[in-house]
Formats: sequence, C-alpha cells, structure tokens
Amino acid sequence: MSRPPATFENPWSVSTVNTEVKGWIERLGYLWVEGQLTQINMKPSWKLSYLTLRDVNQEMSVSLTASTALLQNLPTPIKDGDRIVVYGKPAFYAGRGSFSLWVTEIRHVGVGELLARIENLRRSLAAEGLFDASRKLPLPYLPRTIGLITGRGSAAERDVLSVARDRWPQVNFRVLNTAVQGAQAVSQVIEALEKLDADDEVDVIIIARGGGSVEDLLPFSEEALQRAVSAASTPVVSAIGHEPDSPVLDNVADLRAATPTDAAKRVVPDVAEEHALLDEARARMAQAVGQWVARERNNLDSLRSRPVLADPRTPINARRDELDTALSSIRREMRHVLGQETSRVAALRGQVSALGPASTLERGYSIVQVLPRDGDAEVVTTLDQSPPGSQLRIRVSDGSITAAGMGTQRAD
Repeated sequence: MSRPPATFENPWSVSTVNTEVKGWIERLGYLWVEGQLTQINMKPSWKLSYLTLRDVNQEMSVSLTASTALLQNLPTPIKDGDRIVVYGKPAFYAGRGSFSLWVTEIRHVGVGELLARIENLRRSLAAEGLFDASRKLPLPYLPRTIGLITGRGSAAERDVLSVARDRWPQVNFRVLNTAVQGAQAVSQVIEALEKLDADDEVDVIIIARGGGSVEDLLPFSEEALQRAVSAASTPVVSAIGHEPDSPVLDNVADLRAATPTDAAKRVVPDVAEEHALLDEARARMAQAVGQWVARERNNLDSLRSRPVLADPRTPINARRDELDTALSSIRREMRHVLGQETSRVAALRGQVSALGPASTLERGYSIVQVLPRDGDAEVVTTLDQSPPGSQLRIRVSDGSITAAGMGTQRAD
C-alpha cells in the first residue's frame, strides 16, 4: 500500500521513514560485493560478528553482519586489510535506523577475479543468444532413460538416484561418472555428454555435483562445456552446487535445478501424485457419466410420461376417428351432389321427351320422308324434294305409311 507523499503539513514519522527504507532496501535481494576489510569485531562467545567492508577505490564502506560460526569455519581466517568477496542480502534495522549487509558467504579476493571472468563469459554468451528461452528444449513428461553425469560415489549421485526412484520406482538411469573439478573435469564431462546425447534411449541428461567453492565449480563455467551443452539435441538439466551457486551452465542448460535433489524432482514425476491425479480424473469422469446417465434417464421418463408413449394406439384411434368423420362427410356430400345431378338429369330427360319427335307424333303430327332409289331416306321439307310420282314414307305415332306423291301445290 503506497503512502501519501510527505509534506510540511503531513510529515512522515521516523518509524514510517524507517519502514519505507527497510522495504526499499530489502527488495534488492542477495548480492556479491567485493571490498577490503577494515574492522573485525568478533568474539567466540558471540552468535553474530560485525565487520566493515571498505570500497577499494573510494572512501565508502558498508557494515557486514555474519554468524560467528561462518567466520570460524573459513578455510583461511580473515584479518584487517584482506580483500574479500561476500555474498549477502542488504538489511535495514528499522528500530535503530541502521543498514547492514547480512553475509552468508565470504571468499578471498582471488574468488572475485574468477567471478569477474565468469561474468564476462556470461555476458558474451548471452549476447550470442545461448541463453534465449527459444533455444530451451522441453523436458519429457516421463523419460524412458535419464542420463546422469556426476562424480563417482558422490552425494549428488546418491541424492538424484534415491529421490528419483522414490518418486518413480521404474525409472531407468544411465550413469557416467566423471571428474567434477580439476583440469580433467571439462573434457570428461563433455565426452560423457556427447555419449549420452548420441544414445537414442536417453531422453534427458542431468549434470550434477554438490556445492563447493568457486574454484571447485569453475569447470561448469568453462566456455567449451557451454557450447557442448548448447549443441546437444537432448534436454540438459544443470544441478550444480546449491542455491547461491550460479555457474554459467545454469544459464545455458535447458533447465536449472537448485540442487541435485531438485533436479530429480523436476525430471521425474511423483508416482503417488500421478496416481492421485488419475484417481481424481476417474472420480470426475464417473461423476460426469453418472450425471449424464441420470439426465438421460430423466429424459426417458419424461418421454414415457407423454400420452403418445403411454398408449401408442391413442394417435391411431384419433386419426381413425378423423378418417371416419371425413368419410361420412364425403359420403354425405357425394349423396347430395348425386341427388342434385339425378334431379337435373330427370328434368333434362323430361325436356327432351317433350321436345322429341315421339311427343310431336303423339300430338297428331307425322313425318314425311322421300325414298330415293338409292341412298338413305330424307325428311321432306320442300316441294322440290318430292316431285309427283315420288315414293314417300309417312311416319305416325304407331307406325309408318308408304305412299306415292300425286301432285304438289305451293303455299300462297
């Protein structure tokens, strides 16, 4: 939570200032610092000892706080005037408003020179892109065989093997023991790396050793090894030293592990955790299937409860009734139409009978036809059709009369 800026009207208290300064300082994290010892305030009975480290080029100094046990266990005892490199975390003691560097490691000046050379190489390789995340190879989920490069009978070897087999008992290792410090270390590690990289069954390679001084870990910051690791087609895990140690190999490798034990945990999955995940997945699937079955059963019950499925004949009977009604309607309509048409035909028949020749003959009229010598008889409608002497046939209501034309007379 950010505080409002200090003003004349709203100044900060001393505790506020000290708290803010403490937060700013402690965000710096751990640092390597080089300088010259000017004061050593240490007693065997004290838990902590206090030193002053002066800048070698300017009149500046910083207070150091270290455990007395750390100072007593140094390979070479320190004294005023020594050039040293310390590894520590800036700390601000808010109660008394004092700054100090909490030191966890002290090395003599030769180490500082080695560190400078290492950092120069680190910058050079970084500029070439050897540290780029795009070059990092992913680790396999469950490697068939793990290649391990480490010292013979070392604690690092025991840690990696025991932790990995505890996590996954069936894990396979191909272990190549090499020198891990000294003049032969780089060439032997490179040779082992190339051999494991050429093995198709090796899915990941761990390079491991326990902690040590900068001089001990120097082979893992040599340029030749970095280029060999960068050229490898198999993922490489760097497990060198402990958390504060940072050889260049950590930057070039595809994965940096804080310790050999951490490397085993990062490379090999925990069988118990995987079984737990499988059990959880099975439980989720069983729950999902159970919910799906219940949902489908409800759908079936809903379908069964519908009338059409309760009695499948219901829609058939309903359609049969509709069909009977339609047929009755059609029959009524057909009878009605047939009756109308029958009446109409009878009326027309009556009209035809009234106007037909038979009705005319019954009223006393007759039809005269001339009978030519050949051909059909013709109804006589003009005098020219029946000259005197023509043979005639006279049709009456109850038969016909044959006669001969005696003469003709035109109407006035």
